[in-house]
Amino acid sequence: MFNMKKAFLLMTALVMVFTLTACSGEKKDNGSKDGNTGSGKDAGAEVDNGSDKAIDTSKLVKISYVVLGDKPKNGQFEKVLDKINEKMKAKINVQLEWKWVEWADWQTKYNLLLASGEPVDLITIGTDWLDTWGNAQRGAFLPLDGLLEKYAPETFNSIPKEDWDESKNDGKIILIPENDYTQWVNHGFYYRGDWAKEAGITEPVKDWETIGKYLQYVKDNKKGVVPWDTSAGTSTFGGFTASYTDELELPISTGYLPVFTTKSYDERYTAASPVFEDTFLSFATMMKEWADKGYWREDVLNNKTDNREALKAGLSGLDQHHTQTFGGLRVEMDKKQPGSELQMFPFSRTRGNNLLELSITHGGTSVGAHSKNPERALMAYDLLRNDEEIYHLLNYGIEGVQYEVVDGKRQQPAGYNEAKDAFYSDFWGGRVDKFEIPSVTTWDQLESTLYDEYNQIKKPYPYGQFVFDKSPVESELTAISQVTGELGPAITYGKAGDPAKAVEEFRSKLKTAGYDKVLAELQKQLDAFKTKMESQS
Repeated sequence: MFNMKKAFLLMTALVMVFTLTACSGEKKDNGSKDGNTGSGKDAGAEVDNGSDKAIDTSKLVKISYVVLGDKPKNGQFEKVLDKINEKMKAKINVQLEWKWVEWADWQTKYNLLLASGEPVDLITIGTDWLDTWGNAQRGAFLPLDGLLEKYAPETFNSIPKEDWDESKNDGKIILIPENDYTQWVNHGFYYRGDWAKEAGITEPVKDWETIGKYLQYVKDNKKGVVPWDTSAGTSTFGGFTASYTDELELPISTGYLPVFTTKSYDERYTAASPVFEDTFLSFATMMKEWADKGYWREDVLNNKTDNREALKAGLSGLDQHHTQTFGGLRVEMDKKQPGSELQMFPFSRTRGNNLLELSITHGGTSVGAHSKNPERALMAYDLLRNDEEIYHLLNYGIEGVQYEVVDGKRQQPAGYNEAKDAFYSDFWGGRVDKFEIPSVTTWDQLESTLYDEYNQIKKPYPYGQFVFDKSPVESELTAISQVTGELGPAITYGKAGDPAKAVEEFRSKLKTAGYDKVLAELQKQLDAFKTKMESQS
């Protein structure tokens, strides 16, 4: 617990992060062109991209790309990257280097990297989970106006003006959005359908109370199974807020759990806080009850178990993440726990009033402010996003080794060995639907079940152009994030004593940290944003 607290304190002293997203996405038709890019020639040539002056690529340069994820250890990524670099060198005389920010204490490491002044070239961003706007305000990213047109022309021309408008800070483009990729990353609980039926739960779960009933059944009837073998790093209050209020998340980080929201979609310019409402006490009370009933380990605050692996091994009954993860996990569970019929309870299902389409800047790529070769970095990105052969290598690996295509779907080739042949790149900064190959490892009923459900209730994402200026309340936000990091995990997992007293203490410390000042500043900026948006309509 102490190590976790130190991590949060260190993190919040530098940045604020946003740890839970519960939103959705939809494919957009923005007029992008299919086919391979023709943006390069042999290494050492001058590349003619239609600009007045050809680009000199005679010098080989190394370009780094920072991604989030644990570095693969079986050597396959390096083999794939070698093939990508053969093509990169031939086209633009660039050698890509992948830099991994691993999941252990990832928030701190990512933001320290940006704060260090290290000359990274390309870096994964996310405005709703990687504090991109905050980092932009601290000068972490290079403005791309004037560079994109020349050095990443295919990308620039494929992204519509309104999407570029959502990629600006202080009037300047500071990121390339992942605007043409379909995904739903609204969060929820995963539970075993077979065990739910045994517990008498035959309809899709719609609330946390039913999840509690399910966990109690697992506790009473599944020997050797931890009902939910979770750890303190998993923050669920945002999901509870999505289930029991109409409030909307904002791209504003307050550390471990969300302190600030807006009231509803109809009142999307009115600031609110679920922490200062009955919602938070209800959450704290339920979590204390779950803890007392033994739904997770007694030492949950220090638990290091990989809950997802425990679920796949039949040793845990519950997991939590977003819909994209569920689509793959369902297939894995069908193989590793036959008959388990993994189900998902999306937090938005309870009320159906606050499911937002995914922000186009949930994923994307920026150029580091201290990049030594920003022009060539953009040229490399243009190929990663628009060259079909490079795209397939980066996202899927080597055909015949990592995958083969049968009847239009990717599958593992004969003789594939998971330990020896597995590949991933964690490239979440430039995926496009036009090059995606459907996979047999994604549940084939995902679209007809959850996607169809979401399409019935989704609302357009309203905050794409809202960039909260933190400078008037920077110190207060840091202090607020320190409070959420110190007290949030204990409240979330019922280890803070009496819930009412714990909530009262939490609120008091937030007030001392400057909650009222931040709320007033947030409302002031939301009022200005409202005026701006209404003038555009």
